[in-house]
Amino acid sequence: MSSKLNSLEKSPHILVLGMGGTIAGLAPNPADQPLQYQAGQLKVESLLTHIESAVPKSLKLISEQVANINSRNLTEGLLSNLGEVVRASLANTEVLGLVITHGTDTIEETGVFLQLTCGNYAQILGKRVILTGAMLPSNASQADGPSNLLDAIRWASTPLDNCPGGIYAVMDGRGCMAMDLAKRHGTALNAPIQASPSSSVGLFNPSWLWGVKAKQAAWTEDLPIPKGDEWPWVEILTSHAGARSETINIWLNSRVKGLVLAGSGMGGLHDAWKDSLVAAVKQGVALVRTTRTGAGATLSDIPEKDLDGCLASGTLSAPRARIALQLALNAEKQAQLTGKSLTWQDFFARIAVLPEFR
Repeated sequence: MSSKLNSLEKSPHILVLGMGGTIAGLAPNPADQPLQYQAGQLKVESLLTHIESAVPKSLKLISEQVANINSRNLTEGLLSNLGEVVRASLANTEVLGLVITHGTDTIEETGVFLQLTCGNYAQILGKRVILTGAMLPSNASQADGPSNLLDAIRWASTPLDNCPGGIYAVMDGRGCMAMDLAKRHGTALNAPIQASPSSSVGLFNPSWLWGVKAKQAAWTEDLPIPKGDEWPWVEILTSHAGARSETINIWLNSRVKGLVLAGSGMGGLHDAWKDSLVAAVKQGVALVRTTRTGAGATLSDIPEKDLDGCLASGTLSAPRARIALQLALNAEKQAQLTGKSLTWQDFFARIAVLPEFR
């Protein structure tokens, strides 16, 4: 195994990028308290030594540490840095594919970010980027990190006959598109993989592949990666029993650029918010409506007509919709600098209408 920057490596290899997380975590007392641990303690090079004997001798692995954090502390600046590293690595002819080790708490945000900024590029170049992580720290007796990392490396290096290039994720022996990745359980080993769409690694069925290709065919242009200090400020607000207008009004006195509204049921918003949301739109705040349920689609004008200036999120959860809205707002800004009259709604609509498949 090598640990050097991929730009210095002159032979074909799989690049493994480390972001920290539980997969790189250590528990002080792993036998009795494996869930009491510190994330981001081991370097990615160390993680690779745990699976070295299972990796084919003909496959060269290069590691690079991008960050080593508890993923709950993920920042927009780190996303920008990761995106730039991924794009540069995809362009490197010696890089056959990429694997990213990441904490599961915010792997959902990173998955959609990479799809929307690097997905088309990866598809065009015919390379796979595979996100993976773990639910147990590296020194737990039944640590799931090594098997997940090995699956990710195998998938990243598998010929394209089985699955096209793109941004994917693998956990607990199952894979999905990275933008469909979501943690929906606090402790289960398969928590970060939604029940659908998914399939066993190496056993991709025709209907799954058809869905992947349909979604990728609809994503024909990557959005620009914001600079670390240029991400638009977007917050997530949840509609609930007893919601108050002040929840919206307080943000009208800030520099917030957008609000993701996690509504109840099909994305319904409390009536107490109506007047305040109208004022937000008039003030130029971008609004996106989604559901707090964590599953299903939020559709335009359902259950009632959307407020002018508010878009439905489609299948995007609130955390994913926030990243998508930030990228759409940034894309609008970049378009205006080049004289194009595209709006954030134009960019966000392209994301929200991507095909859904099961």
